[in-house]
Amino acid sequence: MQDLSDLESLKSIKSLRYLSLMRNPILNKPNYRLYVIHSLPQIRVLDFQRIKQREREAAARMFSGKKGEKLVNGAMRNKTNKFVPGAPLAKPPAPPPPAKKNPQRNNIAAIKAAIANAKSLEEVQKLEMMLKTGHVPDIQQPMAVDRR
Repeated sequence: MQDLSDLESLKSIKSLRYLSLMRNPILNKPNYRLYVIHSLPQIRVLDFQRIKQREREAAARMFSGKKGEKLVNGAMRNKTNKFVPGAPLAKPPAPPPPAKKNPQRNNIAAIKAAIANAKSLEEVQKLEMMLKTGHVPDIQQPMAVDRR
């Protein structure tokens, strides 16, 4: 659950009495406790704290009238995407262009020569990784090795 609108699916559970939203991003939303109390009146314990009558009255005051409707509509406007079985899927984003996998043979030979002339294990590992990924650096320059 990422947003207050995600709680709407819990309204259909009439036997829901205990609800814990601990370690949930909803806790960071302003007035989340009052919103839960208002939208799920069957809840008796929220986040391991019994709901008092004063909290119910405060939730009713906050979410009643025109101002309260605006607050509820504002929470509902931020609906997150949900998977609905049978519904068409959204178009996935275009994949990134593939990296150049096949470096030229002379570049491969240059990398292998640089591996043979490497002075440290870290330099060899970096060059081997470049060879595997197909990334060809400027071999003429000596590689800078991080000495920590």
